[in-house]
Amino acid sequence: MTEQEIDRIIEMAWEDRTPFEAIEYQFGLKENEVRELMRKHMKDSSFKMWRERVKGRATKHRNKRPFEEGRFKSSNQRF
Repeated sequence: MTEQEIDRIIEMAWEDRTPFEAIEYQFGLKENEVRELMRKHMKDSSFKMWRERVKGRATKHRNKRPFEEGRFKSSNQRF
């Protein structure tokens, strides 16, 4: 993976409304693989802050989201 792709995955993972399924569709990484990438490429404190932030967040999982219409979609996002 290129540095640009890694940066984009990290950016998408931090975004509240970008589901893990979008990252998987665009980059082929499942949620656990995204977690490992984040752990590897972030400082420990930043990773821990991110994990607390996304833990249980419905918007990070497409099936748990209460909305679909009208959501923001980045021009860098294919899903």
